[in-house]
Amino acid sequence: MSKQKINVNQNILNMEYAVRGPIPQRAAKLKEAGKEIIFCNIGNPQALGQAPITYYREVISLLEEPSKISRERELKSLFEENSYSNLRDEDFIAEDLLALSEKILAKTGKGLGAYTESKGFRFVREAIANFINKRDGFNTTNGLEANPDHIFLTDGASDGAKRVLNLLIAKKTDGVMIPIPQYPLYSASIKAFGGNQVNYYPDEDRDWALDRAALESAYNTATEQGTDVKVIVVINPGNPTGAILDSASIHEVVAFAKAHQLAIIADEVYQENVYGGEFISFAKALENDKDVLLFSLHSISKGFYGECGHRGGYLEVRNVPQVEGAEMDFVDLLLKQASVSLCANTVGQIITYLMVSPPNGENAALEQFHNEKEKVLGDLYEKASMVRAAFAQMEGVEVFGKTGAMYLFPRLNKLPAGTTDFDYCMALLEETGLCTVNGSGFGQAEGTHHLRIAFLPSKEELEDVLPKWVAFHNRYVNG
Repeated sequence: MSKQKINVNQNILNMEYAVRGPIPQRAAKLKEAGKEIIFCNIGNPQALGQAPITYYREVISLLEEPSKISRERELKSLFEENSYSNLRDEDFIAEDLLALSEKILAKTGKGLGAYTESKGFRFVREAIANFINKRDGFNTTNGLEANPDHIFLTDGASDGAKRVLNLLIAKKTDGVMIPIPQYPLYSASIKAFGGNQVNYYPDEDRDWALDRAALESAYNTATEQGTDVKVIVVINPGNPTGAILDSASIHEVVAFAKAHQLAIIADEVYQENVYGGEFISFAKALENDKDVLLFSLHSISKGFYGECGHRGGYLEVRNVPQVEGAEMDFVDLLLKQASVSLCANTVGQIITYLMVSPPNGENAALEQFHNEKEKVLGDLYEKASMVRAAFAQMEGVEVFGKTGAMYLFPRLNKLPAGTTDFDYCMALLEETGLCTVNGSGFGQAEGTHHLRIAFLPSKEELEDVLPKWVAFHNRYVNG
């Protein structure tokens, strides 16, 4: 007996998401069968052994169970009164963090179990505004301060991106410019919301720089085909490329967006992952230009924190326009949209607060936080360097751009006739257990082949698998 059939949204049916596509699905099957798999297909740090930052987890544990605050103090008092105890002072949560947790609890009003405002806790949005102002040098003198009322707490940056795209794509002819290669969230969301994807191509050989001519070419081709281009997406540092945009590229985008009255979605979730490079925010580049609508995204999932599962982030809006045909502005409309979901999850909101409010002063908590942060970022850069060194031993492999984000996106200049980067990545998985994502899953310039690897496994795992990858590669491309 055949199953009943149901008609569904074809946009959802047709969308693709390569980072959890056929290769990771095959990897999961191999793992079930007992093969050792190293999952480098997604930027999921804690899944590959990165330890959580103690500062975040200790505060969250106290907020989720406030009775532990007084209990911690009582236990420490007993410890101090009994010299025979084997415990040490560092075995207890620092008083600074106990006091901070009390302060946060007071600001939440009812703890973390209740709904918040649809925009998120006000005190968190104020802290985000302070973070942006400090990062970009905004103050009352230059009049560029971030407005807490124009900030929304979201369930990760992906949630913020989808909210904006859902509102901006109003008809089938509306177009969204996205970089190729791109993070598949954008292509999938454009497909889901019924818009047109307009590809533009950063210059790989110039370290993925953006130039005005390439942007204009993409825009003109789309408009000639009847697309109403409304917004351009920029990911900096890049995903999947890992490249860090230079100042000239960022200002080219701003000038281009202004010339064509486009909004900018600036995906800046990897701004901490620059490993000695320089991150320049689009808000900073925009400065006092009031003619460009800017949506900036940040997240707790990346950086050195890696709190992917807690789904926290924010969306900031600058140069808010009026909504055509309605007596409201775009922030009002975002609020209306956010209200349907009530609010972002509260633990994610609080970790976002902690992300933008690191410990300060001279205390053990600050020292531990600093040491853990530097270790994570140092290890990431060291592991990226190990992978880059392996590429140098692989025939026909090139990688461009300064190391940023959590990824490398090598170009495979030599593959056997009739094979693709998908075939390569699947064969690499089968032989070595290394799960990567084929470049075609992100989009790429015609005639090129790539793969993306997240350099998140432990150094020990990389030391073991990289020689196997080198041997596989040189045999495969000459087979």
